[in-house]
Amino acid sequence: MSKTWVTTASSNVQSMTNSLTAACDHGFVPADIHILEMADVAQQVDRALEDASRTIRAYGGDDPDVHFTAIDEEVDFERIHDHVRTAIEAAQEAGDEVAVDITPGRKFMSAIAFATGMRYDADHVFYLYISSTDYFGRLYPEIPRTAVHLYDFTEGY
Repeated sequence: MSKTWVTTASSNVQSMTNSLTAACDHGFVPADIHILEMADVAQQVDRALEDASRTIRAYGGDDPDVHFTAIDEEVDFERIHDHVRTAIEAAQEAGDEVAVDITPGRKFMSAIAFATGMRYDADHVFYLYISSTDYFGRLYPEIPRTAVHLYDFTEGY
């Protein structure tokens, strides 16, 4: 069984990579990544995907297959919903385990990703909580484990 990671884009690289690293640390090492593609954060997404590949390899996986969903306006709510829904459905049809990460992106992106992940029965709906702003902008390995918690809303909280 393969694993699929579904996420949104952000101007903050660490918000895209820290949650993935935490998931890998908990045994969820994806073979596929589905991410929104937005022109205004393309550089950050590229850097995050480089970091993601390096992290996945460090946890014993191969370079992931990356699938982009182009979005012209960040408030294209329907396109954000479709991005998450179609990735979940494709993973389920393939018999793969799927996780939706609601950590990065704007609040409305996270809300849409959360609702869609829960409605379409994603195996995991992850949120990486960092307990102190002192650690914002730092990479996951630099943050004390007592300051982070990877929530999976499919298991309760």
